[in-house]
Amino acid sequence: MCGRFALTATPDEIATAFGLQNVPPFPPRYNIAPSQPIAVIRQLQHQPREFRLMQWGLIPGWAKDPSIGNNLINARCETAHEKPSFRSAIKYRRCLIPASGFYEWQKVDKSTKQPYYLRMQQPFAFAGLWESWHDIETCIILTTQPNEVVAPVHQRMPVIISPDNYKVWLDFDIQTPSYLFHLFDPDLVQGLSALPVSTLVNSPTVDRPECIEPML
Repeated sequence: MCGRFALTATPDEIATAFGLQNVPPFPPRYNIAPSQPIAVIRQLQHQPREFRLMQWGLIPGWAKDPSIGNNLINARCETAHEKPSFRSAIKYRRCLIPASGFYEWQKVDKSTKQPYYLRMQQPFAFAGLWESWHDIETCIILTTQPNEVVAPVHQRMPVIISPDNYKVWLDFDIQTPSYLFHLFDPDLVQGLSALPVSTLVNSPTVDRPECIEPML
């Protein structure tokens, strides 16, 4: 599961990392939570990549009630293509979700969980899907099995798309989900480190630099 993440890179850094022509100003975020607007990069057919803000929590196009988005913040990459909520989006509406790091919680005992901040030295991207519902654009993050860095902390991790595969993931003409499965391999993720951080991050109302500071 990926239920919180951070994006502290500057707009210029995001533009450079993802080959964007224009990225509007935005503040650093240290504790991004579901239902909030998040940065998304998509590429419509025959168009350049574009930066968008979308609500985190996917509302399928067929939904009658937008509250379904509260429960659709993650989708398992292994089965997303089989699920009614995601099978159209994984063919036609894939996106990149920029991040500087993400949080997972390690169970210490029955009542205690230790948060970890998992980061890289440069901006990276989660594999995402997006939908439009009554002019509201929403998105979801795909998850996969953990690699050796994440496994001691949590049993799932977000799918991280390597820069070499951004073009493939965003390619409108690739509509066969099985062709994309090799992109989900967690062992392709290099340079990830896990740092214990303060329980400040437990509250979605706390969005400060202290959230990502390693514990001494």
